[in-house]
Amino acid sequence: MTGNDATARTLSIDIGGTGLKMLVLDPLGKAVDERTRVETPRPATPGAIIEALRGLIAEQPDFDRVSVGFPGVVHDGVIWTAPNLHRSWRGVSLAKTLREMTGKPVRVANDADVQGYASVEGTGVEMVLTLGTGLGSALFVDGRLVPNLELGHHPFRKGRTYEDYVGKAALAAVGKKRWRKRVDKILTQVEPIWNYRLLHIGGGNVKLLHADQMPSNVRLHSNLGGVLGGIALWRI
Repeated sequence: MTGNDATARTLSIDIGGTGLKMLVLDPLGKAVDERTRVETPRPATPGAIIEALRGLIAEQPDFDRVSVGFPGVVHDGVIWTAPNLHRSWRGVSLAKTLREMTGKPVRVANDADVQGYASVEGTGVEMVLTLGTGLGSALFVDGRLVPNLELGHHPFRKGRTYEDYVGKAALAAVGKKRWRKRVDKILTQVEPIWNYRLLHIGGGNVKLLHADQMPSNVRLHSNLGGVLGGIALWRI
């Protein structure tokens, strides 16, 4: 069975700065099993994470191909940046490593890009932000991805980046109430720049936001989007 077969099952993996998650999706993108999760090893070196993934993969039902969302810039399955993991990731061909491990075809993309594939409607400009260990971002135009947008590392204010302002460390430092206000400030900043039709927000900390307090063009999504979007990598 090939990776493009319409009957293929997809093992979808979400590598995060805090947790490693995966589940198997049927050809329609429905979960075949329950999502499994382990804490991200520290230090989050390639060797440590790959071994953790090996253990999780061994517990999964049968699959035919693999999709991976990775928290950094990815080109052709090769990692360029991993700011919330370990500097030794640069140059690692994660796609090749997992292909050799599983014997299956593998596609790897930025994790916010994968979240976006699970969320966007496909009309006009849509932006995706993921609130987790850091701040992920993605941009879609009529459903087509502009890959590897790293808005989180752009300077925001007083020498801090967007990620410094609303990442996991900032949440721990200022508390939920002030953190929500910081998220509001970021939304106020990015909308007149990108002029998106819709903004989709996901990631592990999206649960701390309140949908009824968001602007009308903002959609909140379950953190499951990080794995549910994996099947879309095989449609492009």
